[in-house]
Amino acid sequence: MSQSKTTLPAFIQEGLDRHPGGVLASVKRGGEWVETDLETFRTSVRNFAMGLYELGVRSGERISLHSENSVEWLICDLAILSLGAVSVPIYSTQPGDQIKYILENSEAAVHIVSTHQLFKETKPLVKGIPSLRNIISIQSTEHKKLLNFGDVKTSGAQAMKRDPGLLDRLINQIGPDDLATIIYTSGTTGKPKGVMLSHNNIASNVMASLQKLPFSAEEFRGRNVLSYLPLSHVFERMIEYTYLSMGSRIWYIESITEITGDFIQVRPLFFATVPRLLEKIHTGVKVKGQEYSGLKKWLYYRAVRRASQYDPEKPPSGLAALDYKINDFLVYRKIRKMFGGELKGMVSGGAALSGEVFRFMNAIGFICIQGYGLTETSPVIAVQTPGEMRPGSAGKPLSNVEVTIAEDREILTRGPHVMLGYYNNPEMTREAMTEDGWFKTGDVGKIDEDGYLFITDRKKAMFKLSTGKYVAPQNVEGALSHSGFIEQVMVIGNQRKFCSAIIVPSAENVKKRLKRENYQPTEPLSMDERVRGLIQGEVDTANQKMSPWERVKKFVLLDEPFSIESGELTPTHKIKRQVVQERYKEKIEAIYSEEKGGQRD
Repeated sequence: MSQSKTTLPAFIQEGLDRHPGGVLASVKRGGEWVETDLETFRTSVRNFAMGLYELGVRSGERISLHSENSVEWLICDLAILSLGAVSVPIYSTQPGDQIKYILENSEAAVHIVSTHQLFKETKPLVKGIPSLRNIISIQSTEHKKLLNFGDVKTSGAQAMKRDPGLLDRLINQIGPDDLATIIYTSGTTGKPKGVMLSHNNIASNVMASLQKLPFSAEEFRGRNVLSYLPLSHVFERMIEYTYLSMGSRIWYIESITEITGDFIQVRPLFFATVPRLLEKIHTGVKVKGQEYSGLKKWLYYRAVRRASQYDPEKPPSGLAALDYKINDFLVYRKIRKMFGGELKGMVSGGAALSGEVFRFMNAIGFICIQGYGLTETSPVIAVQTPGEMRPGSAGKPLSNVEVTIAEDREILTRGPHVMLGYYNNPEMTREAMTEDGWFKTGDVGKIDEDGYLFITDRKKAMFKLSTGKYVAPQNVEGALSHSGFIEQVMVIGNQRKFCSAIIVPSAENVKKRLKRENYQPTEPLSMDERVRGLIQGEVDTANQKMSPWERVKKFVLLDEPFSIESGELTPTHKIKRQVVQERYKEKIEAIYSEEKGGQRD
């Protein structure tokens, strides 16, 4: 389906024109919601854009944005785009050496930072960047070398008075194929790559995704949506543009640890998520049942089991539909109340959502869809929609997206969503494309007879056992993650005889379970035999669903979870497999040396 090309400022302006007025967005700070209405937002974008112009920012210049989610983040981003300049987002959790690399590689002219504290942490790195002319702090600061966000807006407002039509002329000069943003992929190996996306890359992807919404755009108009994923990631950023295009009210939470209370306060219609949050919700529901006893406990777990078997493609009918209504009355409706009472649906991205969690979320009364894409594809390649929700699939490709499967089963795609290339890296850009113009996703998958796309794993993540069998670790990790007692897991086995795993137990759930057995585990948990026994039981259960060569034969328990701070996770919470394998090399070798020792005896 062909679509007319457009720029992001023009596209979003149309969405703001559809907004009913009043609150456009709100951010939670210090436990209080700070609201911004439509007209204040519009004025702030225009004034900040002109303030940047007064600082010498011109079309094509790169402006870095290092901040947590906030209304101001959105204002800065749209102001940068309105000048034809290039927005370069940086995660608030990004390691210092990567921030320095991004600023140097992008040759950022202006650096925007959210707080004095965040600047203080990166000051030594930022100081030596030759291209930087100015640094702006979003929140007030007394640092002499930092410009205040408010002062820049004031300067812009004065410039607007001198030449009211200048900004509109600048916006009209932007072309759909002009560079809009450089997003540095966090990467599980090596230095970040600067993905160049044009205005039309992102706008075309938003417009095609609108056709796949589980509800009409009109239903989103004036309704609350909740945002917790980082705006520096292309998934949430594209979702945000979608919200703005429909006239929604966006609420940015302060901390993921407070999200339960935020759901109650905000009462959102919809939100975007990654699988981990839904997995934790699913686990929490299962663990909650342990508080009951007798018939109540039996009915509760019966409802949970039924939910895990639900198929949105084939909703229950006849007696099964009656059974569903009973389960909904007894269990599901109570779970829905945890989300504020207005929630109708969610979209999951960033990683594969397990079939069990997908079925569960749809069974309890939500429309839970999942999609697939990459930063390089703006990001959506395929997404589910009501009527096309085959469990285990990523849905069907967008209307303006082509997908094919290469001989080695790699997923290839082409269309207006594919990036312009990697910034300052033509060689890597060439490597990412086939000779006939298809982008190589690096993922392995298949398309079934009905056109549904299924993702197996990252091509580089798959490994070959010494027996010759191939293993897709994502499948095995997904099965293990269903356990409420396993917080994180990484499966290994490349050129080994069998699969093993590095497991981080869910300390809270493990302790709750053992407390019911009148047992207090010793610290560290990794050394407690009862804890190991509990985890072994979960591994055995997961192994029953696996092919013989995929089964986890041995495992190592860790006491500290993988984290961004430790360098074991990317800012998008993907495990850096090489880092983890190197860090726990001795433990891994011990697993396999024990096996060799056993064979010699």
